[in-house]
Amino acid sequence: MLNDKVILVTGGTGSFGQAFTRAVLSRYKPRKLIIFSRDELKQSEMRERFPRDQFESLRFFIGDVRDRDRLYRSFDGVDIVVHAAALKQVPTAEYNPIEAVKTNVLGAANVIDAAIDHNVQKVIALSTDKAVSPVNLYGATKLCSDKLFSAANSYSGYHSTRFSIVRYGNVIGSRGSVVPLFLKLRTSGVLPVTDPRMTRFWLTLEQGVDFVLASLQRMKGGEVFVPKIPSMKVMDLAEAIAPDCRVEITGIRPGEKLHEFMITPDDARHTLEYESYYVILPTYRAGELHHYMDHNGGKCCPEGFRYSSDGNSWWLSREEMQRVVEHLCGTKPGIGHGA
Repeated sequence: MLNDKVILVTGGTGSFGQAFTRAVLSRYKPRKLIIFSRDELKQSEMRERFPRDQFESLRFFIGDVRDRDRLYRSFDGVDIVVHAAALKQVPTAEYNPIEAVKTNVLGAANVIDAAIDHNVQKVIALSTDKAVSPVNLYGATKLCSDKLFSAANSYSGYHSTRFSIVRYGNVIGSRGSVVPLFLKLRTSGVLPVTDPRMTRFWLTLEQGVDFVLASLQRMKGGEVFVPKIPSMKVMDLAEAIAPDCRVEITGIRPGEKLHEFMITPDDARHTLEYESYYVILPTYRAGELHHYMDHNGGKCCPEGFRYSSDGNSWWLSREEMQRVVEHLCGTKPGIGHGA
């Protein structure tokens, strides 16, 4: 699928971008893999991890998705774009709303225009469960971004560019997630938990990368691809990582939910279920549900169906999370204060 292709990853020096780069370079032979990001330090560090004499197809491009002219220059000759650039810290977006809009919404619009005008074949954008019925600005900007990418299929005109979205939950071990925070704080003997009832969807970086690659192959244009992934209670997560620590309940932060949704009952009316994932068709294609199913399989979701972190049928146990964290960090969870 990606052999001899020119692939560009926006936000390519982030957690996902680096994992995606490792996967692509180990499985495929792209003509070029371009890392587009605004952080020269992270690019320098990434060059050291991927030396040029071993990874000749890798390129680095300093730029910001807010900069339309720079995007247009970088998209020249590109076949596939994976859009991972975003301001994603919920508290940061709450207190810097215009900056979040500039990157997550206007940046998305710039990516769309550059992709269409350069005849990029496929664009897949990374989204989040926080974009579903959003209660914070980050989620609202990602919902807007999702709508932009979905609608872009309608106005690409004679260009053949196709746009789709991948939506998933919290990534274990990614920068800014609660797992590295708990690992850091476990030596203090106290872990902060905002609410003991809280649940979240979880997946590893590798699972996220695999799902994006699979979705690139499946996409027809306009879909939101949602993987079937497990949930876990935040209290169980804390117990799994640092069972010796005391938990301190701090209260829900601004813009935070008790539980997350990936598919609402309203979305379910135009959603198809497959063995390991769901496909949400855009509302403007809702009438094509059975036509899409005839060509791609799947089955309609029942009326009233919802996919939420608290109503999930698949739950991570403490032991499973411990094994994942140990694999990611090379250290056994539970070794904390007083151990």
